[in-house]
Amino acid sequence: MEQEQPPVLTVAGPGRHETEVKRSRFICSLARVADEAAAQEFIARVRKEFWDARHNCTAFVVGEAPPRERSNDDGEPAGTAGAPMLEVLRRRGLTDTVAVVTRYFGGVLLGAGGLVRAYGGAVSEALDAVGVVERRPVALLAVEVDHTRAGRLENELRAVGREVRDVSYGASGARFEVGVPEPETAAFEAWLAEATGGAAAAERIGTVRVDVPLGTPRRG
Repeated sequence: MEQEQPPVLTVAGPGRHETEVKRSRFICSLARVADEAAAQEFIARVRKEFWDARHNCTAFVVGEAPPRERSNDDGEPAGTAGAPMLEVLRRRGLTDTVAVVTRYFGGVLLGAGGLVRAYGGAVSEALDAVGVVERRPVALLAVEVDHTRAGRLENELRAVGREVRDVSYGASGARFEVGVPEPETAAFEAWLAEATGGAAAAERIGTVRVDVPLGTPRRG
């Protein structure tokens, strides 16, 4: 029996959330990134935006099996900022995610434990505010039909909730690119044969990932 792969989780999108701890402001900026270069570019933009802050501490995780991870305390005592930020990303099981926590010092020293809690908490609260999604694999199927069936088939595809990602018309007919969750490809092909009287078949042309907010039930 094939072992099910762990879900691929990432931040839902770019976002920002601010917390205050003993008069210090902690501003967490989050983004989804494709690779380390993109993570470093985002970090540079945030540091430029908050150039006057005492600290801009960072953490990111990119890629899968194994992921590439980095963190930076940016002047805070070693292990009190970047490391707890990275630990939150790990604990949430996230990848392709970068976090920058900007601190404006409020005049009260927090101590090592207080800093760990503040920086980790800033990332955790920001993730709760911005949201996390699962990037589920979806088979991309090409379906070609003649002009007489094209309009009806497109309506039926949308009516049964299939994701029509692209439609193109040519001299001989129409071509639909349809996203179908991996476990449902066989059922979709059977439905397609019945819906078109055997006049259309699905050809797999690739795999894409789609964002599904956590808490949405799996299909199949």
